[in-house]
Amino acid sequence: MDYQHLSTLLWREQELLDLLLFKAEEKQYLILTGKTRWLARIAHEIEVVLDQLRTLEVERAAATEAIAVSLGLDANPSLRQVADAAPAPWNDLFAKHHEALLVLVTDLRSLSDANRELIEGGLSAIGDALLQVKTPTAGTYGASGRSTDGGPQRAVTLDGAM
Repeated sequence: MDYQHLSTLLWREQELLDLLLFKAEEKQYLILTGKTRWLARIAHEIEVVLDQLRTLEVERAAATEAIAVSLGLDANPSLRQVADAAPAPWNDLFAKHHEALLVLVTDLRSLSDANRELIEGGLSAIGDALLQVKTPTAGTYGASGRSTDGGPQRAVTLDGAM
């Protein structure tokens, strides 16, 4: 049972989630200020942090599983379950980790949703602007034989004479 190792992993996870939150706020700033030049870079930086989180999650799951076995918990327990079953002072520390992680994840979801709405709103505005642009047309003739494009109107007969 290495409670210290699990706690260290949880601290690292909080740091990475906090960094991810910072990167998401940077992305929002870039979107709001129209500095789209840097969006690809920030997307890459976010992906790097997400990769680190995925790697850490595997290690944390292994450490949690080892502790769960020693505590008599079922396989793949939640952090809350580990906190409830762990001896003092680890129970309190794991409960605080759990609360901090919940806050970070909630903040990330909220910011991610806001960023998605900003991007979708921007794309919608671009689409609306493109629809407003009227492209020149060659014009057509109506049933009366007159041009419908507002240009010079010439009558055309069925035999092609004007």
